[in-house]
Amino acid sequence: MTVEISAATGHGKRVATRRRWLPSFEARMMAPAIILLAAVSIIPFIGLVVMSFSHVRLLGGVSLSPAGLSNWRAVLTDRETWSSWGRTLEFFVLSVGSEMIIGTVIALVLHAMRRGRSIVFSIVLLPMFLAPITVGLLGSFMLDPTIGLYTWILRHLGLLASHHALLGQRSTAMFAVASLDLWEWAPLVALIVLAGLTSVNPSILEAASVDGAGYFRKLWSIVLPSISPVLLVALLVRSMDAVRYYDIVQIATGGGPANSTWMISQQLNEKLQGTSLDGVTTLIGQAAVIGLTMLAFSTIIANLFVRVLARREEPR
Repeated sequence: MTVEISAATGHGKRVATRRRWLPSFEARMMAPAIILLAAVSIIPFIGLVVMSFSHVRLLGGVSLSPAGLSNWRAVLTDRETWSSWGRTLEFFVLSVGSEMIIGTVIALVLHAMRRGRSIVFSIVLLPMFLAPITVGLLGSFMLDPTIGLYTWILRHLGLLASHHALLGQRSTAMFAVASLDLWEWAPLVALIVLAGLTSVNPSILEAASVDGAGYFRKLWSIVLPSISPVLLVALLVRSMDAVRYYDIVQIATGGGPANSTWMISQQLNEKLQGTSLDGVTTLIGQAAVIGLTMLAFSTIIANLFVRVLARREEPR
């Protein structure tokens, strides 16, 4: 009110203009957090870009020398890097696809339960709280070809030959590590989807039941369209994590057998620990290139899902 009254004079107009250019109280309060986020994200990103165009030496301290496009050329023409990207995409489809399906089914079952939901829900969420390294160690033990419980069950059901090791065969190793990731993170998808199911209008479901719609008809025509934004959020969360999958596969298979589970994250780690032929210049520059390509892939996936989500929320 004071600004509006004083704005009638020339001096008041200058005061109002100055106040308009001053940052708001909310902006001043958020400035420290924004500066901190910039320090822990933008500065490392700039350093990563610089290293991707440099030869990095660690002997006697970190030193950078210009490398031009040699690191990018070495990575983009490396057949093993492209093969690791192919296996990463294979794992991406297997793990994320199965987690979305199984997680949604678990959420639907829990939502339909009337008794014991809290107890069952607590048991279902347990794998999500385990460290990935623990999951890898537990999976290696449970899938062991001699003493593994899951191996014993599959053999007695006639689904696995006596000499077959799930983590030791090229044909099954990828499915095995994807199943370990599924066991750990399908509960997270179930948790997200279950939260979305509580927002479905029950009156619409009752009206559909009165009109003779069955369970699967209501599920396909009402429930899934209503929770589609939630499903996209769950898909985005799991997609971002699946691209940089490392812990479980490193513990369970180490990228084997015969590199059948060698992901792009393993390739990145190998470059970080390697040196060039002179024994002095590291391959950290090439690792930086791989890291930037992983960041670009994650950004493309995130933007794609955000655009789909925004398009669904547009009024028609």
